[in-house]
Amino acid sequence: MALRQEVERLAKRLGFRYSIQVLQITVAALMTPEWISKRLEVPAETTQVLIPGYAQGDLSPIQACVSVPVRHGPKDLRNLDEYFGDEREPISLERYDIQIIAEINHAPDISLESLLVKAVELCQAGADVIDLGCNPGSTWHGVGDAVKLLKDNGIRVSVDSFEPQEVHAATVAGAELVLSVNSSNVSQARDWGVEVVVVPDDPHQWQRMESTLEILESANIPFRIDPILEPIGFGFAASLLRYHAARQRWPKAPMMMGIGNLTELTDVDSAGINFLLMALCQEWNIGSVLTTQVINWASSSVCECAWARRLVKAAIDGGIPPKRLSDQLVMLRDPRVSEFSLEVIGQLATAIKDGNYRILNADRKIHALGGGQHVEGSDPFEIFDRLAELAPKGIDPSHAFYLGYEMCKAELALQLGKQYTQDEPLRWGFLTPEMEQKHRISRRRQRESE
Repeated sequence: MALRQEVERLAKRLGFRYSIQVLQITVAALMTPEWISKRLEVPAETTQVLIPGYAQGDLSPIQACVSVPVRHGPKDLRNLDEYFGDEREPISLERYDIQIIAEINHAPDISLESLLVKAVELCQAGADVIDLGCNPGSTWHGVGDAVKLLKDNGIRVSVDSFEPQEVHAATVAGAELVLSVNSSNVSQARDWGVEVVVVPDDPHQWQRMESTLEILESANIPFRIDPILEPIGFGFAASLLRYHAARQRWPKAPMMMGIGNLTELTDVDSAGINFLLMALCQEWNIGSVLTTQVINWASSSVCECAWARRLVKAAIDGGIPPKRLSDQLVMLRDPRVSEFSLEVIGQLATAIKDGNYRILNADRKIHALGGGQHVEGSDPFEIFDRLAELAPKGIDPSHAFYLGYEMCKAELALQLGKQYTQDEPLRWGFLTPEMEQKHRISRRRQRESE
C-alpha cells in the first residue's frame, strides 16, 4: 500500500507509467535475484525493471530473462523521490590541496612498536606526514631510531622539538620537516638541510618573523609560516586575523596552521571545528595543518580533516556551498529523516498478518507492527511488555533479544534526530560500522531453503 502510494505520486509528477508485481514473500532481504527471476512477470511495454534494494546480489539471473535494464532501487521506498529526482552530475571528492600532519604527542614515552602502530593508524585515517612530538626539557636519544623505523615503513616524518640534538638526530635519520624555528634556533637550521616551520617569538608581534625568514631565504632553506592559532579565551579571533594578515604580507609563502590547539582545548565535537578551519585554510591558501587526536572528543580528527579538505576543495573550486556533497561528516544527526505517515502505518498494521514485527519511528514514537497488531509508545520496555501480552505463542528469547536491540536503536534515533531503518545500522558519517550482520534474516533464509 505504501509503495503504491509513493510510486503513484512520483508517476504523476515525473510522467511515467508503472506496474508493481507483488511476490509471495514477506521479507525483501530474503529474496535473491535467482529466486526473483523464476517468478518475475514483465509487461511487454516495460523499459526498466527496479528490484528492491534489499534483494542484494548479482542481477544477471534476472537480466537473462528480460531484454531491458535491471537495476537495484533504494532499500527504503521513502528514498524513491531522491532516487528518481537527483539528476545532478556527481562532484568528485578525490582532489584536495591541504596536507595533514598528524602529531603523536609525547613520542619518547612510547615504545617503537606502539609508535609504528599509531603512525600506521594515522596514515590510514588520512595523515600525509607523522609528526613526532618530543618532550620539552629533555633529550630523546632514541629519536633517530624512531624516525628510521617509520621511514623504513614508507611513512613521511617530521619532528617537533626545539632541542638541537633531537632535531639533528631526527633529520639525519630522514625527518623531512622541523617544527619549529624562530630567532632562538634559526642559525642551527642551516645544518639540518630540511624544510622548517617558522613561528613568531611572540605571537602578538608576529611581524618580527621577517628577520627569521630573511635568514632562511639567504641560506636557501625552505620554510612554511605558522603565526600560531590560539585557543578560545586566549585570543582565538585575533589569531585568525594574524593568519589572514600574514597571507597578505607574504602572498606566496607556504603556510601551516596548528589546528589541534583549538580542537583539543574546546569541549565540542571536533568535526565541525575541523571543517571550518580547513575551509579557512583552503580560502587563504594555507597548504598544511598540524593536528592531533588525544582528547576523546577529537579522537577522529585526522579522518575528519581528510574528509573536510575534499569537501572544501570541491566547494571553493566549484563556487558552491558544501551541501549535499557528502554526508561523511554529518555524524550526530542525519541529513534527513523520512517517516511514514500515521495513516500509512495504520494501513500497514492491518495488512501485516505474520508474526515478524516491523519497527518504525513516526510522530516521535516507536511503532511495532505484526500479527495484525499495532503497538506504539516512547518507552521500549512498555512496548515490549505489550507485545508479549499480545503474542499468541509468546516471544522466544532470540526474537526478544532482536526486538530489544532494534527498539534501542529506534529510541536512540528519536533522541538524536536520526533515521531509523530496521535491520540497518544507524548512520554516523564515516564512523558508521560496516553493515550489521542480519542474523535473524540469515536464519530465516536458511529455514526458507530447507
